[in-house]
Amino acid sequence: MEKPKKSVRRKGRAVTIDEVAALANVSPMTVSRVVNGYGKVRESTRERVTQAVRELGYTPNQAASSLAAAQDTRIALIYTNPSAAYLRELLVGALNGASRTAAQLVIDTWENFDAEQQRHAARALAKTVAGAILPPPLCESKAIVSELVNAGVAVVAIASGRFSQEISSVRIDDFHASREITAHLISLGHTRIGYIKGNPNQTASARRYEGFQAAMSEAGLTLDSALVQQGYFTYRSGLDATEKLLGLRKPPTAIFASNDDMASAVISVAHRRGLDVPRDLSVVGFDDTSAATTVWPELTTIHQPIASMADSAIDILLRNIRRKDRNTRVVVDHVLPHQLVSRDSVAPPAKPGDTTGQ
Repeated sequence: MEKPKKSVRRKGRAVTIDEVAALANVSPMTVSRVVNGYGKVRESTRERVTQAVRELGYTPNQAASSLAAAQDTRIALIYTNPSAAYLRELLVGALNGASRTAAQLVIDTWENFDAEQQRHAARALAKTVAGAILPPPLCESKAIVSELVNAGVAVVAIASGRFSQEISSVRIDDFHASREITAHLISLGHTRIGYIKGNPNQTASARRYEGFQAAMSEAGLTLDSALVQQGYFTYRSGLDATEKLLGLRKPPTAIFASNDDMASAVISVAHRRGLDVPRDLSVVGFDDTSAATTVWPELTTIHQPIASMADSAIDILLRNIRRKDRNTRVVVDHVLPHQLVSRDSVAPPAKPGDTTGQ
């Protein structure tokens, strides 16, 4: 590894970024990348810069750096999501990414906007930001996406069920994740599995249902339409759907709710009906938000790295915003791995004649 040059710092004045660059034998821009945590830098170069910073006692003026970069790194996170637990993870990741890169993060909610209101809001937003993060269902809005893209704003969709060639995306494979957790229930012996769909205004909802159907079909199980109920990713919709499922003459032995809020509602209804979870009813969710571990028993679910997705979205936006030729922005599809998290809400189905807990 190339060693930094010997320090020639003069006493009695603040160390400049140029002095750090000279000592590390790199450009001031490289020092800025290392200090502010953005852009790709070779590990050997990063070590030289870090050593030079430490030797000279360099302290970057973060306020000045932020002001200098503010004009072209103002990023908006726009949301309209009924799940407080999901939103919390999203904000944590976005705020972490913004603070790490000195980007300015603007947060706003567009609740209950029709297409014309979305178009107007997106047109106004495009005048004030260089990039935008759109979680579902906003990333599914053609009105919003077209307005932002046509105005030259870099856009990243988070957790969209499918990749669009128009904007970048950060997501997981909802289809395979849903198929995996359904197969897990089947492996335990469940054949009569209830399913609560997500909001139909999101492509992820469709992909998760398709994954559920695929796992059932692969196991040679017939899908009873009575065991499929519509939900909207809200706790209330989970309560209503569960009442219908458990009110059937022959109820399911397991229920897969396509997010943790609805799965928490399933457990609530089961307890109210005197059912033991998981002895009488197994329950699984999706997302692995805080809701999954604030219920009893804790939920078996699919971990979707929501915070990491938002953090990655910031990096993708900044790479595009800081390109010299903004007319050649790169559209990427960044698929993160999911994980099946096993907890205490699932068990093999009760044997015929076992009425314990009923």
